[in-house]
Amino acid sequence: MTARLPVFPLATVLFPGLVLPLHIFEERYRALVRHLVGLPEGASREFGVVAIQAGWEVAPAGPGSRPTPAGGDVTLHEVGCTAELRQVTELADGGFDIVTVGRRRFRIAEVDEHAAPYLTAEVEWLPEPAGADEVADLLAARVIAVFRQYLGLIRSDPEEISEQLPEDPTVLSHLVAATAALTVDDRQRLLAIDDTAARLRAELRLLNREAALLRQVRAVPVPLAELASPPTPN
Repeated sequence: MTARLPVFPLATVLFPGLVLPLHIFEERYRALVRHLVGLPEGASREFGVVAIQAGWEVAPAGPGSRPTPAGGDVTLHEVGCTAELRQVTELADGGFDIVTVGRRRFRIAEVDEHAAPYLTAEVEWLPEPAGADEVADLLAARVIAVFRQYLGLIRSDPEEISEQLPEDPTVLSHLVAATAALTVDDRQRLLAIDDTAARLRAELRLLNREAALLRQVRAVPVPLAELASPPTPN
């Protein structure tokens, strides 16, 4: 089954069930928010969040112009996740602060750059596991144990380490993928895995890798977002 979705390219990966707040300042995405808000009551207010694989989209140069790539064509990953609009705050300058929640995964079949001021895409919905899975349940218990050890290496507050983790294996797999200090490529590979047990196995390998590195250097890595940001002027 396919559907047509507005697409929002971002330098991040969204997972089902995870909250994603966004500050909307570019006119093309303001138009997207206005479109979603204007849908009839009860309609699905979703758009697709897709991580950028290569390149970077910049704001259009003038009125009526379309998104233009900087330094070559923008390449998107094939698998993304819809973001459901939950809260909208309109700002004095015409922009928006919005709160969204990841809902369902999809694979891009075709991108259309001309149907709207923003990108749209024909997408195929990806399957989600249903029912009990004994293997996933066993792996979830192992992931919880390793994830708590990992949190103990990167957090100094014991209360943060003792936080409640979901028992549902699929929900747990998405939470771990979104909150561990992984690269966008690592997160993207996890998002693209259809089987919960396979995703949990991959997360065990990644968590053990990250924990081993942390123990070796005995240092907490600086978040990638901070490395990419210029220093704040005094």
